[in-house]
Amino acid sequence: MMDQPAIEVKKVFKSFKTVQAVKGVDLQIQRGHFVAILGPNGAGKTTLVEMIEGIQIPDSGEIKVLGKTWKHHSAELHNEIGLCLQDTRFIEKLRVIETLRLFSSFYGLDNGRVEEVIDLVALDEKRRAYVVNLSGGQKQRLAIGLALLNKPAILLLDEPTTGLDPNARREIWAILNRMKQESETSMLLTTHYMEEAEQLCDYIVIMDQGIILKEGTKNDLLGENKTLDDLFIDLTGRHLNE
Repeated sequence: MMDQPAIEVKKVFKSFKTVQAVKGVDLQIQRGHFVAILGPNGAGKTTLVEMIEGIQIPDSGEIKVLGKTWKHHSAELHNEIGLCLQDTRFIEKLRVIETLRLFSSFYGLDNGRVEEVIDLVALDEKRRAYVVNLSGGQKQRLAIGLALLNKPAILLLDEPTTGLDPNARREIWAILNRMKQESETSMLLTTHYMEEAEQLCDYIVIMDQGIILKEGTKNDLLGENKTLDDLFIDLTGRHLNE
């Protein structure tokens, strides 16, 4: 059903020993929307996204992705989502083109799709380069390319530009903005960078200490002279990047 949300999170809790990482979160992401989850370290962002990815299992509550659950539809969901994490490990002695062809074989894709992705992530000049010789930004562009090979309905990005220099970060933004214009993929992004959320996302969710403090469009959240960091300070008394 096309009117069904891409992601539905209902009353989800998750604890690790004595730490309650996610405390009764409700979240709904519509199809085709780009959504950012902002918050400092320890806010619960990554735990929430890992539950949406199916890596972690909620202690209680319900998560549906494209109307399906990981418990009953894991094989289908693996084919419908793309993942890009902060630190992706590659086979360093493979070339860029070999890496993309290897991953495309997992989905039964042809070389035509590999060529489309190389163009999308602007790695044509590096197609014959060994992965070990790529810069940090180029490796992250390759990681995004791998996540997009299967034309996912949902792309999940966990702090994809952390540690990159400003130019490399903007190259990633350009790739994602192009994808936004050319496809109907939904995207969920966790980030520490306010500018990244503003550049890429239609909807912003602010988390801290396992709960959602506020959510909405940028215009909903901010007045004329207020930044996201100003808003976060108002809500918590501290900065987003702490």
